[in-house]
Amino acid sequence: MSPDKMVHMANQIAAFFRSQSGDTAEGIAAHLSDFWEPRMRRQLIDHIAEGGAGLDAEVLAAAKLMRAPAE
Repeated sequence: MSPDKMVHMANQIAAFFRSQSGDTAEGIAAHLSDFWEPRMRRQLIDHIAEGGAGLDAEVLAAAKLMRAPAE
C-alpha cells in the first residue's frame, strides 16, 4: 500500500479512538493488531523507523503497544 494511504488510514483510526472513552493508544494498538495484517503492521513500523512522517502522535504511541508482526 502507498505510504500516504497507510498514514491516512492510521490517522483515521486515531481520530476514531480519540472520540471514544479509554486510552487512545491502547485502542489504536488493539485495532491495528486485530485488523491489520502483518505486512501492514510491518510497513507502519518501517515508516516510523524512517521518521514517521505524517502520523499522529497517538499512532506513534500505539505502535509501541501493538503486537509485533510475524517475521
